Amino acid sequence: MTQAAIPYSASSELPSSRPLKTSAVRYAAGFGLIAAVSSVGMPLAVGLLPSRVARIKLTNFLGHVTGKAITYLAGAEPEFTNRERISDAFPAIYVMNHTSTLDLFLAIWLCPTGGCGVTKKEVERIPFLGQLYKLSGHLMLDRGDRAQSVGALTEVAELMKKHRLGCWILPEGTRSHDGVLKPFKSGFVHLAIATKLPVVPVVVHGANRVWPKKGGLHGGKLPIEVLEPIDTTTWKAESSRDHAQMVHELMARALGQTPQEQPAAAPVATA
Repeated sequence: MTQAAIPYSASSELPSSRPLKTSAVRYAAGFGLIAAVSSVGMPLAVGLLPSRVARIKLTNFLGHVTGKAITYLAGAEPEFTNRERISDAFPAIYVMNHTSTLDLFLAIWLCPTGGCGVTKKEVERIPFLGQLYKLSGHLMLDRGDRAQSVGALTEVAELMKKHRLGCWILPEGTRSHDGVLKPFKSGFVHLAIATKLPVVPVVVHGANRVWPKKGGLHGGKLPIEVLEPIDTTTWKAESSRDHAQMVHELMARALGQTPQEQPAAAPVATA
């Protein structure tokens, strides 16, 4: 059943202005969970080294468990609008806005099995999770090395076409601390052109208030809106900036923000 969009401002309960008293306990429990799951996942991933696709699907499964658990440990109370579009559109390229550490865990929870994640190289610094990610087969991009990023995106596009995989990307590249949608990098556009897969925008309202960069966890309602899939079969490389801008405008409007012109985007997409 299709539901009406839920603007963040209309959510029944905004996150508290004060951090949860149990923030430290929740952080500790989350870290313990990540360590435990990664300790199980790493030897399994090593055993699956000959198959990148098998490693991606293994870590999709582990991510569904871990991502959901961390989301609730953070005190978030997800409220979904049109969640069924994620599975109905698969395989697709899912693009989500990025304002909080919570987004990483939302992404690995919601990404369908057979969805390749894309993140920045810095994730390898995260204890346990970073080591598992390096073995996972998902895409890790070096923001300072454009040639590496373009080559990696080209490689994963071929993998997606061959094995009917999807992809989950945070196209802003870095988080927006104030919640205002930043300009998009155009890596997702080039993946769409190469694979002809639809683009599915996923709009998260207020993750930066639920889990801010500093000050502990605040918890609260977390509206998550999945917009209609966008057909990309007619997209062209020469108009990649226009395609990125169109998706940006759709997501900005869903966030209740005024769409603004963004500069030409480089063919790189990181999380």
